[in-house]
Amino acid sequence: MREEDFLAIIPARAGSKRVTNKNLKELGGRPLLEWTVQAAIGSKYLDKIVLSTDSDNIANAGRSYGAEVPFMRPKALAQDDTPTMEVIKHMILTYEVLNDTSYKYVVLLQPTSPLRSSEDIDKAIELLKTKNADGIISVCETEFPIQWCNTLDEQRTMHQFMTKEAQSTRSQDLEKYYRINGAIYIARTDRLLEESTFYLSSAVYAYEMKKIRSIDIDDEYDFLLANYLISLGYNESDSI
Repeated sequence: MREEDFLAIIPARAGSKRVTNKNLKELGGRPLLEWTVQAAIGSKYLDKIVLSTDSDNIANAGRSYGAEVPFMRPKALAQDDTPTMEVIKHMILTYEVLNDTSYKYVVLLQPTSPLRSSEDIDKAIELLKTKNADGIISVCETEFPIQWCNTLDEQRTMHQFMTKEAQSTRSQDLEKYYRINGAIYIARTDRLLEESTFYLSSAVYAYEMKKIRSIDIDDEYDFLLANYLISLGYNESDSI
């Protein structure tokens, strides 16, 4: 069995509760799925780009954009409550048998991060190499101070919602926080299969992306925002 370095997996099932036919819905004149496939194709490090789907329409679209669809995803792994990790493990193990090829690293690229660029993928992989890491997960700075966030009780009272320190400190002086943006996950394949998570027990580092590229398409609002940013050309320059 031969070994290659990077297997990119793009999961795109047919069902979507919040946005109908989300993966093929047009964004900036292109289907949502196409943005991620093209970003993957533009990477100089990915050896293979495969699409995991249960939909013939999505499979045919993915092939037309340049991704490989080696087999259809079983219906049992295409339910609303199916963990993404089970889909990833199924693709890794099945693809390995079918192609007599193993991959040292798995790169998860979700279609819901359309403004993630080829350069982002390559920089994340270069960070992996520089750090001699087992994994990389993309993050971005939170859109507003986390110190302004809290839960609400049934009465919606604001009592003790913020600490006195947060109340009296300018937002720009509060400590910065970062969030997972869902755009890029990389892990050593053997560790991923062993631990069943991209959040490995050691040697995992953050790749920081710009907030402008970190939109995660979850509902119609996200589509509207992403469309607006694309119309302004924010997908065309990594300097923004």
